[in-house]
Amino acid sequence: MRIDAHQHFWEYDPEDYPWITEELGVLRRSFLPPHLMPELVKSDLDGSIAVQARQTLEESRWLLRLSEQNPGILGVVGWVDLCSDQVEEQLQEFAKHPQFVGVRHVVQDEPDDNFMLRSDFQHGISKLKEFGLTYDILVFPKQLSAAIELVSKFPDQPFVIDHIAKPQIRDKTIAPWDDHMRQLASFSNVCCKVSGMVTEADWKEWQAKDMKPYLDVVFDAFGPDRLMFGTDWPVCQLAGEYQSVFDVVHSYMSSLSDAERAAVMGGTAAKFYGVAKRP
Repeated sequence: MRIDAHQHFWEYDPEDYPWITEELGVLRRSFLPPHLMPELVKSDLDGSIAVQARQTLEESRWLLRLSEQNPGILGVVGWVDLCSDQVEEQLQEFAKHPQFVGVRHVVQDEPDDNFMLRSDFQHGISKLKEFGLTYDILVFPKQLSAAIELVSKFPDQPFVIDHIAKPQIRDKTIAPWDDHMRQLASFSNVCCKVSGMVTEADWKEWQAKDMKPYLDVVFDAFGPDRLMFGTDWPVCQLAGEYQSVFDVVHSYMSSLSDAERAAVMGGTAAKFYGVAKRP
């Protein structure tokens, strides 16, 4: 299988998506499955993992309704309130849906860099395994220390780092991000998404070579069997079209074996999220 392991959908409304500011004007419209499918076909991809873009239960319900209507949506990473006393009830509602494969919280926007170390958040994380759900870690480099501590506490919980943890590619800063990523890779239950890089680079002037030092780190640390390709479409359109994002990773992997490329381009994601082609 060939999978885009990270993309988003939304019906644009400024009240629902306050994070889409004027600076992000290209994103101020609706992005729905009919807009994505031609890109998947062009890149010979079998489907995608749709990831939450709003922190509401209705967002998760809406994404699941989309998945029922669109077999190209192989899985949904939704949102539940992991800090809530009702987290188990929320997980029970969603986990019974075959396309609900994981949970994400937008930790990068939390003012407390140690948000993931809160007892109520960790209580929520502790409930995911019994429902067979994964967790997507969305953080900035400054929050990686907390991420390392979190995953150390839950060795049986499958985690994946979104967007290689958003290193400062624009500024060519690599330390201490590189050391933190190697520490995370030392935990066998942690994978990493090779996604979201172009929006951390110079939106107008980036070149594929700008990504190479960061790709070198994650490929060396995690290896192809724990890496998964994603575009972060449509957010990637701030800095590049779908195909240009695809080409960055595809070109970087030119020296890898067929099996290694197959893992990154879908095998890892299919295994991690437990998804298969849909009729």
